[in-house]
Amino acid sequence: MTEYRFDPVLARDHLVEALRKLSKEQNFQKVVIGISGGKDSTVTAAICARALGKENVYGIMLPDGEQKDISDSVRVCEALGIQHRTINIGAIHDALKAATDQIKDTAAEGEFSVPYSRESDINVGPRLRMTVLRYAAQALNARLAGTGNLSEATVGYCTKDGDTSCDFGMLGKLTSVEVVQVGLTMEELPSDLVEKTPTDGLSGKSDEEKLGLKYKDIHAFIRLGTCGDPAVDEVIAAKERANMHKRRMPLILDPFA
Repeated sequence: MTEYRFDPVLARDHLVEALRKLSKEQNFQKVVIGISGGKDSTVTAAICARALGKENVYGIMLPDGEQKDISDSVRVCEALGIQHRTINIGAIHDALKAATDQIKDTAAEGEFSVPYSRESDINVGPRLRMTVLRYAAQALNARLAGTGNLSEATVGYCTKDGDTSCDFGMLGKLTSVEVVQVGLTMEELPSDLVEKTPTDGLSGKSDEEKLGLKYKDIHAFIRLGTCGDPAVDEVIAAKERANMHKRRMPLILDPFA
C-alpha cells in the first residue's frame, strides 16, 4: 500500500476559500442545501455558512411522508443558525404514482401502464427532492450545493438526476471517511450527527448494509489502491465500472463517425 496523508483542517479551509472564490466569479451569495441530518449535508451546510455567512444559507428538509429522524435535520440548521424550512414531498410522490397508473390502472386504450418498481420508487424520492431544491434555488436567486461524496460516487450509490444534480459539489473529492474527519474539526457541529451511521431513510438499512461494503474499505481502495482484500477490491472496481455513467455527462452519439 502507498502512503496517504490527509489534513482535514487544510481540506476544510480550502473548501471554504474555494466557495468564496466561486461566489465572486459567478456573482452569487446565497446557497440552498437539502438537509437530511446525515454527515454529508451537515458538513456541506457548515462549510457554506463559514464561506458565505449563515444568513445566506437556506436549509430545506424534504421528508417523503413521515421521516423519523427529521429532528436531526432541524438540529443541524439550529446549530448553524441557518435559515430553514420543511417541504414534504409525500403528496408529490403520491401524485406521480397516480398519474402513471401505479395506484390504479387508468390507461386509455392503446396506452401502457407504468408498472410499480421498488427501485424506481426509491429513486424517485431523490429526483423529486432535487426538483423542489432547484425550484427553491432559482426562486431565491441562489445556487444549489451538492452533498455527495467520492465514496458514494465510486460505487454508484447515488441517483442520476437526483442527488447528482447540483450547481457545485462540495464533497465530491472527499471519501466518506474524510468527510467525517472534516466535520469533526468544526466545533459548531454536533459530533453525533457527523458520526451518525449513514442510511437512505427509505429501506430501513444502513448504506453499508445495502452496499454490502464498508466505507473504510472503499476509502482504502480509493486512496491506497487496495483495501487489503483482493475480492473486496474487485467488487468495488466492478461497481465503479458499472456506474461510471452516473459521473459523466450524457453520451452524445456521433452521426459523422
